[in-house]
Amino acid sequence: MYFTTHYQSPLGPLMLAGDGDHLVGVWMEGQKYFADNLGEETAEKDNLPVLKDSRNWLDRYFAGGKPAISDLPLAPIGSDFRKAVWNILCEIPYGEITTYGEIAKKMAARMNKKSMSAQAVGGAVGHNPISIIIPCHRVVGSDGSLTGYAGGLSNKKKLLEHEGAYMGKPSAFKEE
Repeated sequence: MYFTTHYQSPLGPLMLAGDGDHLVGVWMEGQKYFADNLGEETAEKDNLPVLKDSRNWLDRYFAGGKPAISDLPLAPIGSDFRKAVWNILCEIPYGEITTYGEIAKKMAARMNKKSMSAQAVGGAVGHNPISIIIPCHRVVGSDGSLTGYAGGLSNKKKLLEHEGAYMGKPSAFKEE
């Protein structure tokens, strides 16, 4: 059984989901793969402590703070490979970006492989169920283009601007 609540963000409505003790999802309305891991068993529960803490985290974030990801007990639902990619996403500092290729190199090293497909990493990044908090918006194409954001490229751009990423780099933000 999963519990949900809603949060009104500067990007529009978000739905948050928890399993009782952990945050398992944060989705933007209309997002690709919206709540696809939850199944049928959900109930609205605004006062669940993990969901209240997650709303407070988002309040601090959207107020310009840099709350630590570790402040929340996260339990994203996915394969071991996807979870490993999401862990790497959590290492990307506020205001910084990385590429799918760089994450693929890190994954290859952690898996003791020679190489890893950037496309495989892109698939995992795109299925991140905890948007904003697990910062998949900080991943860009190798040429700096804003590619592949399940919440929409305009929201990706807003989040990066909010965090001060790409400052002074006018050729960045090449939207595809």
